Amino acid sequence: MHILPDPNATVADLLTPEAAKAAEFAAATATSSGVLTIDLDAVVANWRKLEKTAVPAECAGVVKGDGYGCGAGQIAKALLGAGCKTFFVATLGEARALRETVTEATIYVLDGFFPNTGDEFAKLNCQPVIGDLYELAEWDVFCRRTGWRGGAALHIDTGMSRLGLTVVEAQGIVPRIVAGDHGITLVMSHLACSDLVNHPLNAKQVTAFREIASQFSGVPASLSASSGIFLGPQFGFDMVRPGAALYGINPTPEADNPMQPVVELKARIVQVRGVERGDTVGYGATWSARRPSKIAVLSAGYADGYFRAAGSSDGTRGADVIIAGQRCPIAGRISMDLLAVDVTDLPANAARRGMLATLIGDGITVDEAGHHFGTIGYEVLTSLGRRYTRIYKGGNAEPVAEPAATAEPVAPAS
Repeated sequence: MHILPDPNATVADLLTPEAAKAAEFAAATATSSGVLTIDLDAVVANWRKLEKTAVPAECAGVVKGDGYGCGAGQIAKALLGAGCKTFFVATLGEARALRETVTEATIYVLDGFFPNTGDEFAKLNCQPVIGDLYELAEWDVFCRRTGWRGGAALHIDTGMSRLGLTVVEAQGIVPRIVAGDHGITLVMSHLACSDLVNHPLNAKQVTAFREIASQFSGVPASLSASSGIFLGPQFGFDMVRPGAALYGINPTPEADNPMQPVVELKARIVQVRGVERGDTVGYGATWSARRPSKIAVLSAGYADGYFRAAGSSDGTRGADVIIAGQRCPIAGRISMDLLAVDVTDLPANAARRGMLATLIGDGITVDEAGHHFGTIGYEVLTSLGRRYTRIYKGGNAEPVAEPAATAEPVAPAS
C-alpha cells in the first residue's frame, strides 16, 4: 500500500532535519551574491582570551561600525552571555540600535555629546565620551537642567592628537572632580602606535596617562584597545576596550595572531569558461592567458567590499581564492559585481557553476585580504556589502547547515 503525503505538507516537512537545513540554506542564498558566516563562538573565545590577558582589568567590547561589519546586535548578545558588561559604539544612532539588544549593560558613545542629544542619552541610558571643554560645559548644562545623573566618560589626549582634552585642560578640572558629584564614570585615552611594540610613543603615552589619571581619584581609567592589551600589564589600568581583536584581526602584527578567525566569506561561481593563449580577461586587458586556460567567474566585486586592488595583471599576482580546497589566483581586475579566477590547475570539473568559492577563510585571513586590498583588516570587515547572506553560528544563534551539493551536476565525459 502506498501512503500519499499530506497535501498540506511543505517541502521541509518531507525532508530529514539535515536535508531541511540544507534546503533552508539554499533558499536563503539563492538570491545573494555569496555567504558571509560569522562564528559567534570564536568571538566569545577571543573576548575571553583578551579578558584573561588583561586581568585584573575589566574587558569591555567595542561594537562600533555595526560590530566591525559583523552585526553589532548579534556580537553584543554573544558577548553579554559571556559576561561582558560594557560596550562602546561610535554614534548615538549605534547606541540606539544596540540598546534594543543590550538592555542593561553600560554603553559609551565615543563621538561624544551635542546639546540637542541629551534627552536621547537619558532615554537610552547611555554615556557620552566627552572630548573637549565645550562638550563638558554643554553636558553640565543638560545635567543641571534635567537632573540627569547617568554619567559620562572623559577622553584625555596623550599623543593621538585626534579627540580629547589636553593634559593641561584635564588638570584644570581636577579640583572639581576631587570635590565630588562630578558624574565622570571613566577617564580614558587612546594609543596611537600600540600595534608597534617598541614604538617610543607607547611609553610616552602610558606615562602621561598614568600621571593624569591618578589625579582623578576614584574614577576608573582605560587606555588600551586590542593591541595595547598585549603591551604589558602597565597598559591595562581598570578597563580595556578591544575591538578588532574580537573579530579575529591580529592585534600583534609583529607576531603570530593569537585570535581565532571569526569570518568566512564565500561567493558563488556563476560561470566557468575557457580562454585561449593570449586572450585577456577583465577591464583594461591587464591579464593575459599564457596557455589555454579555464576561468571561473564569481559573483563578488567591489560593490560587495572586495577591493579592486586585489586584482592581478601580467606582472603582478593579486589575491587568491580557494576552490575545491586549492588556492587559485585572481585573473585580471575586480569588477563591481564579478571577479575572475584562474582555475586551470584544478582537476577536471573541480570548479563548477553554482559552487561556493572561499574569499576569506580556510587559511585566507582577514589580514591577508587587507594586505592584497592595500589596507588593514578593519577596513576589510567594515566594507563587506549587504548583498551577502549572513549566517551566524555558535553563541545563541541557530546554525544553518551548508548543503554539500551546491553545484550543478558534472557533465558526462565526451
